[in-house]
Amino acid sequence: MTTMPAEAAVPGRVATRVFPAFPRARELPARALLRLPGVYRPQADTCLLAEAVRENTLRAGARGLDLCTGSGALAVTLARAGAESVLAVDLSRRALVSARVNAAARGLPVRTRRGGLLAAAAGGPYDIVVANPPYVPCPPETERLTLSCDAGEDGRAVLDPLCEGAVALLAPGGVLLVVHSTMSDVDRSREQLAAGGLRTAVVARARVPFGPVLTGRARFLEDRGFVAPGVRHEELVVLRAER
Repeated sequence: MTTMPAEAAVPGRVATRVFPAFPRARELPARALLRLPGVYRPQADTCLLAEAVRENTLRAGARGLDLCTGSGALAVTLARAGAESVLAVDLSRRALVSARVNAAARGLPVRTRRGGLLAAAAGGPYDIVVANPPYVPCPPETERLTLSCDAGEDGRAVLDPLCEGAVALLAPGGVLLVVHSTMSDVDRSREQLAAGGLRTAVVARARVPFGPVLTGRARFLEDRGFVAPGVRHEELVVLRAER
């Protein structure tokens, strides 16, 4: 993956990296992915989370979960990083077909299951959980919600139940890696994870220019204080939480 540091790393501080909004194919965690219409396209958040997965050492025989799997890019990354088995979970049937085909084409040990947190928990506990959930704030009058990115007026519709219930997904010593925008309140995520007894840390950051969805909502984001006037980029963060 080609990145360019925006600032030098210093002790106790995670360097922010700059990603294009839509990374080139060679920068993505899995190339030539099948992606049926309507399935989330792997983007900068996928790349950042995949990088965090590769930097996390997996125990032998590790069981993995890719929650909100989309195309299955992160399930593929987990399996390639050494997970003995991976469960890919999503509400979208098209996403599950995409993930199933992408894993099978590579001969990787990935199973799929339709559902959300309850479906994921039923297959647990897991040694490593990755999640790239919907986290984009959307105006209340939005007529057509995009399942893969829209997450209510505060961007927390999926993050709140995920962070509050994360401990139930993890085996002792298990790790959760979750990515979302700072617009969706990283401190709140950390507080919810810590309330479940998990140790948390920010392990990666990236600055990304607005894509078409956020550009179309710039006025709403400014009015609600998610971004300062005229700002047209967001910061992504990967949180690591360990049981």
